Amino acid sequence: MKKKIQLVLGSGGARGIAHIAVIEELEKTGHEIVEIVGCSMGAVIGGIYAAGQLEDYKKWLFSLDRNQVFDLTDFTFKKQGFVKGEKIFAKHREMTGDLNIEDFKIPFTAIAADVREGKEVLFKKGDLYKALRASVSIPGVFVPVEHKNRLLVDGGILNPLPLNVMKKREDATLVAVDLNSFGNPLIDEIVEDEEKSPKWFEQLIPDNIIQKTRFETKKGDSLSVFDLMESTFVLTQDRLKDLMIKVYPPDVLVNIPRKTCSTFEFWKAEYVYNCGLQAFKNSLNEIPAVPDI
Repeated sequence: MKKKIQLVLGSGGARGIAHIAVIEELEKTGHEIVEIVGCSMGAVIGGIYAAGQLEDYKKWLFSLDRNQVFDLTDFTFKKQGFVKGEKIFAKHREMTGDLNIEDFKIPFTAIAADVREGKEVLFKKGDLYKALRASVSIPGVFVPVEHKNRLLVDGGILNPLPLNVMKKREDATLVAVDLNSFGNPLIDEIVEDEEKSPKWFEQLIPDNIIQKTRFETKKGDSLSVFDLMESTFVLTQDRLKDLMIKVYPPDVLVNIPRKTCSTFEFWKAEYVYNCGLQAFKNSLNEIPAVPDI
């Protein structure tokens, strides 16, 4: 008899590749994932897994280099954002064909945020890639999605770890994966061995623009407007996530350190995956063992 798992997958850009490792290890240790709720990259991984396409998607991610990632970034000059976000999901659709959430064997929910109403939007049916495109729309970076008179952005602005959306089952263990933890001493050594890279926005925005937005703080630090944008977004996410964990505590929390990689470093897929493996192993003692038959 397999132990049932309800899985909540948080937001965190390329760190979401660690979700793949957690899913695979849960299956290898004899557990059955019976429901998934995901936000942003957690929605992407969770949705593709629920659709039965995760193995091919993983192989594709592992094949990407830095240039290929940038080739999939479709820049635009719209006031609402500088990345359209259509090219990457066109590639997803090319790999898997059209996918509708209601057809999945595993119940799946993607989370986005409606900036007009200030509310969460739950995608439980319909076109998977339309739902994912809305769920990953980082404000100021990706152009928001217009859907049924709603203006949708990344679900992480309201709910980076959507534990409240999952209705806890008595016959299942609720496992949540946080991609924005402040570190785990058992995997910090792995993370710190990785070469430090520029922040995600510094890899997308021309150097002259970055330099023009810099200002000096009283402590003598040099910050840019983009530094400030990222810092405030991160602080808000952390507070929301901590409150969510306190009010809706999962049975098991798998922690992936924020410093594992930056938001758009998808070319580090194998490395991030291995960090996910280690984080899962660190959580094994919290996950009920599958009984022998």
